Amino acid sequence: MNNLISNRFQSGKCMCRRLFATLTVRSPVSPLGTSVALHRDAVTDQTHFPMNSSIFLSLLNHFRLRRTTHQRHFSSRAGGAMNVFDRSMKRKQKKWAALLQDSEKYEYLKEEVGSRVADRVYDIARTFPLALDVGSSRSYIAEHMSKEVVEKFFLTDISENSLKHRKETEIPTHCILADEEFLPFKENTFDLVVSSLSLHWINDLPGALRQIHQVLKPDGVFIGAMVGGETLYELRCSLQLAELEREGGFAPHVSPYTAVTDLGNLLGQAGFTMLTVDIDDIQVHYPGILDVMHDLQGMGESNCAWNRKSMLHRDTMLAAAAIYQEMYGNEDGSVPATFEILYMIGWKPHESQAKPARRGSANVSFGDLGRINKPSSTDSTKEQ
Repeated sequence: MNNLISNRFQSGKCMCRRLFATLTVRSPVSPLGTSVALHRDAVTDQTHFPMNSSIFLSLLNHFRLRRTTHQRHFSSRAGGAMNVFDRSMKRKQKKWAALLQDSEKYEYLKEEVGSRVADRVYDIARTFPLALDVGSSRSYIAEHMSKEVVEKFFLTDISENSLKHRKETEIPTHCILADEEFLPFKENTFDLVVSSLSLHWINDLPGALRQIHQVLKPDGVFIGAMVGGETLYELRCSLQLAELEREGGFAPHVSPYTAVTDLGNLLGQAGFTMLTVDIDDIQVHYPGILDVMHDLQGMGESNCAWNRKSMLHRDTMLAAAAIYQEMYGNEDGSVPATFEILYMIGWKPHESQAKPARRGSANVSFGDLGRINKPSSTDSTKEQ
């Protein structure tokens, strides 16, 4: 796509010209636990936004220090269900994204995260006769699995179109149209439950984790990935600063996400044991802020919070683009968007699992640890 878009703010305070080049994505091959950069192809981006306001500069410094201001997190208390997201809107967004003719070009992030979840399944040296993918979308996990590891897969999603356009896999699959918050399965059914980039749109996350725990067999494992609280901080700060400058206040444009500090507590409250939580930062480079928002829409990941703002003013959008470039822009004219991905592993308890030693049963004092490598007096005599 080679479109020349020229926008000019008539007051002379903001001028923005962009030349978009072919929009393709190169998927990285990178070890787990590292920061990854996915790049959109070449872009020429010329932006001018004079920042001559002392109020604007003070706000700019404030947001550099506190980039996660006004984030709302899920409650980690038992029974702390919240009604944050419009689930019917999320269903419509996913349906629209699945019907796009060029939907494949928006799958780079979900493909990458799905492969990393699959890698964590391969790390467990066992075969799973029956597995469930919660919020499978187009089965980004199953396509990376083999029938030697998973013998049968059940795929659930709220979007029928996503399930119809699922990716091919050698594993026998069964598709079920179901909400992640209401799993239609009996207790102790599955040996493995996985989920990739779906749980961050759930209102009752503690309840969803308890349901996942319930449908697992004893000694079954849950492996999931979801978006964390630091995701898209560049976009959030740029939009808030632009609205403060142009409109005197701001509304939330990026959905609230779960904090990594809460995730372990939520898994523990749901009944999981032997917990593992780790983080990956995936950074994608775009021609500009409009491309960030356009790709989020193509992924079906647009904001669906009830308190979202339905429209952005044109001059606010132009100001946000210039702020984004000024604060976070790269030398080549592109801008980064950071996705914090939280990975979690939890096991349903079973008597065969390793258990912590009884309190007070240790026979070595911590005070003795420092003398382990020191030679004793008898050893010194022998050496002489």
